[in-house]
Amino acid sequence: MKRNIFTLKKDELHWLMSHYCKHGHSYMEHMKCFEQEGGSLIKGCIIPEETVGFFDIEASNLNADFGYIISYCMKEIDGDISGYCISPKEVKDHTFDKNLVRAMLEDFKRFDRIVVYFGSNWRFDVPYCRTRALHWGYEFPLYRERWVEDCYNLVRQKLKLHRNRLETACEYFDIPAKQHRLNPTEWQRAMTGCKESLDYIYEHNKEDVISLEILWKKLKNYGPRTKGSI
Repeated sequence: MKRNIFTLKKDELHWLMSHYCKHGHSYMEHMKCFEQEGGSLIKGCIIPEETVGFFDIEASNLNADFGYIISYCMKEIDGDISGYCISPKEVKDHTFDKNLVRAMLEDFKRFDRIVVYFGSNWRFDVPYCRTRALHWGYEFPLYRERWVEDCYNLVRQKLKLHRNRLETACEYFDIPAKQHRLNPTEWQRAMTGCKESLDYIYEHNKEDVISLEILWKKLKNYGPRTKGSI
């Protein structure tokens, strides 16, 4: 399991920089040697395991200045799903995603690495969430506070599919996905605050993070675990 050095205390960082592996490099430079020679505990220096969450949003519009987040889901690796779906009241009183974004930012704090699909910087989910957070006056995670990994990169670089969508990859590998397929009618009804349609979209959102985790586990060892600052 990879380690998140940004959670270390000053004395732990000093230990890693001042102790050396068999290759003559500090353990800070050769983290693999650190794990092989002493596991996660060497002379009391504990490096916590990196926490991983699978993240996805559903939004009312592709652009955050014209739209808002309808729901978000975060799935802990091999664990439970947390999330938030806006209520009919939040649609009708124009609160929209204000409370959702606040809850989402608290959820981010539980994870070091957040896995998305076509959602990293320059793409969709992360820039959309940052835009909505700043709109409401919330502080989004700053540079290097959290990391994002995009499973889309593995699909695009390591596979040859007719389309690089999450749904396409999941269908090809017989990964259960999209039992609640979105259609224009459900979407339009959700925009008016219809609870049944909002709930339908939320179920669709949950299915995405479940299938994303399965797909990521299938592909993660075929390429570098690249990540960038959220």
